[in-house]
Amino acid sequence: MKNIICISLLAVLLPGLSYADDQHKHQEPVKTQAASAGVQALSADLRSLLSQEMQAIQYGMMSIIPAYASGNWSEIETTAGKIKSSYILMQHLSKAQVEELHSLLPAEFIEKDENFHYLAGMLEHAAKHKKPELVNFYFSEMNRSCVSCHSAFATHKFPALSVKPKNEHAH
Repeated sequence: MKNIICISLLAVLLPGLSYADDQHKHQEPVKTQAASAGVQALSADLRSLLSQEMQAIQYGMMSIIPAYASGNWSEIETTAGKIKSSYILMQHLSKAQVEELHSLLPAEFIEKDENFHYLAGMLEHAAKHKKPELVNFYFSEMNRSCVSCHSAFATHKFPALSVKPKNEHAH
């Protein structure tokens, strides 16, 4: 299960990491360059599966908004469960591909992935128990988790999320 969780957040980020823009590489923190290199080193088949996974997670996250507004707790529960367990990767990854991911990705990336899927599980639980305030909280935390990971590992795709050095002379 832990391997599946680790892979799923990678799936969320792969589109941003899959086509890095060289003009931004000199501006990226070292850890982002290492993560990008790790993702770019993945096999084409694995990158394709991860891209499909991220698109599915994005679609799922977007579908939660109208479900929440209409109180469709069962739809949120189902979607959150799919995100928690992975849409595509769980069905398609070989043991060798799991090993490939673990050997090429930094530990911080894997930790962020595990946290994201934990939050999806909590969202699933909140929806199952029809707790709108908790559904909102965990959905918000999942979004925050996405931004945190994109800020750390995908600023070449999302330059607005890059941490800019503070000018000490700013007023």
